[in-house]
Order: sequence, then structure tokens, then C-alpha cells
Amino acid sequence: MNNVKSRYKVIIYDCDGVILDSVESNYIFYNRVMEFLGRDEINRDNEDARRVLHTYSFKDVMEYFFGEDPQHEAALSFAKTIHYRDLMPYMKMEDGFVSTLNQLKGHASLAICTNRATSMEMIIEDFGLNGYFEYVMTASQVTHPKPHPEPLLKVLDYFNIAPWEALFVGDGEVDMLAAKEAGVPFISYKSQLPALARIQHHSEIVQYIF
Repeated sequence: MNNVKSRYKVIIYDCDGVILDSVESNYIFYNRVMEFLGRDEINRDNEDARRVLHTYSFKDVMEYFFGEDPQHEAALSFAKTIHYRDLMPYMKMEDGFVSTLNQLKGHASLAICTNRATSMEMIIEDFGLNGYFEYVMTASQVTHPKPHPEPLLKVLDYFNIAPWEALFVGDGEVDMLAAKEAGVPFISYKSQLPALARIQHHSEIVQYIF
């Protein structure tokens, strides 16, 4: 594959639901906030709540659950005391991710665009991803996180490329909407969102890149 040319200059990955299966850790995080406030746990059958806590930024998730709540500030303050490494045991790498990165490395630049704010450096270190990603864009680096296109546009600016020269792999509606507004081709991972392609395993992406 060394002589095969990539269709895209940069492959951009979302984190939660794409690099990591982190659904359980997200429930644990926000349920700890609920417990602190003396509230019931989040209903796991509530698909809208699941969608929000799994794909939106921390600020937007807190607004969703506590926007008009008199304990909003208390919830925010407590949430900021919960450390990422307490939740790491509940996260796992998606199958085939690293082996796919090894196939792509050297043929296209690799980047991350996530609504996580402060934990990406630790995730990259703890999951052995050092050396793969040239650029990491988080919610803490933008005014408007996904679904706004700002994060993806900043990735394009960093690499000085046109939107069609990048490919974004995401699993949530926020990813799809950000990609659409930024003009970046989108691949849907383990979801049925409208996309250039829908894949169930990371290895499947190779056919759309080479």
C-alpha cells in the first residue's frame, strides 16, 4: 500500500463513540452529579438523554440537564471535581482502530475533533495513541463546539486545506451537522446518519480513502 495515494490529505476522527466506547463512563459521570444533588439516575431508556450526554460538549450537556435548575451552579462545581482517570476503567478502544491508523499513517495526516474539553491528552497517552495525531481539536479551543462547524474549520485552517481534502469520521448528529456546515465529507461510524458512507468497523474506511 506504500505507493497507493490517499483521496484525502487529512482524516479527522471524533473521539467518543468512534475512537472509544465511552457510553458507560458518560453515564457514570453524569449520574455522580445526579447523586450529589440527590436526584434519580438518568433513565437509560431515554434516547434523547443518551444522545445528548454521549455527543454534546460538557457545557451543553449540563445545560440540557440543569439549564433552568436552581442547583445548576452546584452541579457544575461538583462535576468539575470528577477526574477523568476515575472513569477510564469504563472506557475501551473501538476494535480495529489502531490497526487502521497504522494503515493510514504516512498516507494522510491524522487529526481529532472532539467535544471533549480537557481529557484528550490523557486519553491519547493512556490508550497508546501517542505519535498518530498531528492535531487535536477540543471543545476548550473553540467558542462554539460541534454541531457548530467552528472546530472542523479550525482543523482545516491548521492544515491549510480545502474542506473536500479532509474526511471526518463521526457517530453522532453533532458530527454530521458540523461536517455538513464545514463542507467536509462525512463517514458515519456505527450509525445510520446520512453520510458519504456508513461503516461498522474501522477497517472498512480504507476502501473510501485509497
